[in-house]
Amino acid sequence: MHKRRIRGIVVFLFALIIAGTGVHSSAQDFANMQIQTEKIAGNTFMLSGGGGNIGVSAGNDGVLMIDASYAQLSGKIRAAVAAISGKPVRFVVITHWHQDHTGGNQNLAGEGAVLVSHENVRKRLSTEQFIEFLSKKIKIPPLPESALPVITMKQEVTFHLNGEEIRVFHIELAHSDGDAVVHFRTSNVIHMGDLYFNGLYPFIDLSAGGSINGMIKAVKQVLALCDGDTKVIPGHGPLSDRAGLENYLKMLVAVKDRVAREIKRGKTLEAAVAAHPTRDFDSAWGKGFLKPDQFVTIVYSSLIHEAKKESEKE
Repeated sequence: MHKRRIRGIVVFLFALIIAGTGVHSSAQDFANMQIQTEKIAGNTFMLSGGGGNIGVSAGNDGVLMIDASYAQLSGKIRAAVAAISGKPVRFVVITHWHQDHTGGNQNLAGEGAVLVSHENVRKRLSTEQFIEFLSKKIKIPPLPESALPVITMKQEVTFHLNGEEIRVFHIELAHSDGDAVVHFRTSNVIHMGDLYFNGLYPFIDLSAGGSINGMIKAVKQVLALCDGDTKVIPGHGPLSDRAGLENYLKMLVAVKDRVAREIKRGKTLEAAVAAHPTRDFDSAWGKGFLKPDQFVTIVYSSLIHEAKKESEKE
């Protein structure tokens, strides 16, 4: 089967899981998705409605976008950006490698946008990958050269655009091994990519270096940059703020501690899941694509893996 066709199938499977939309008729599903635009502060906006949330800085210097969503939505995203600004998209900052954030890379690059990411994002997009949560049997083919980031960073890079200082910095081993946070320092807006799932249990890509402890550390790092007026764009879910991010952190820490206790008691994965350590959080966080048992499984697997790595160091 042709690589482009294989990747299309994988992207669609990933869309079903990330969007939490069940079984679809593929093309019609994307056709029904609508992109909403929300002005946040100054020249910053959030686009939502399909794939990961997109951040936009629009002004006299042109447009900087954060993430590219699915290729099938590029036309709708292009129209939404055009309604904000008549200027071209100059830069697209990619927060991590997953398809719901990178599927539109080639379309945007083909229109002249410069793609920017952490170096691990380019490495993963340029080589065959798999997401263990989906299945090791589902191989994700590499993107073509034209869809790969052309500027990569190790730690951070700063854009000076549209009267805004936009700091992009790397977070190590949290949602994945290539996560980037984008801080609009002038507008007091932060885009967290999939380090933050607002109102949803978060997916952590363990097969790409993610970990529950890394997620907790990342949220604490971002909270240190927030004040009471900071607006936070999550990778998925509605626009948030410092208080919302604090609630997210409390959930992550509580579930992690509870699962860790089950592990310390010698409980198997099945027994830990059966103990239902997320029970009091499920009404607020458990109605997304990732179900409570799946989230507990990810947290349990992450802690076991981290403990094994520590023991190997000794």
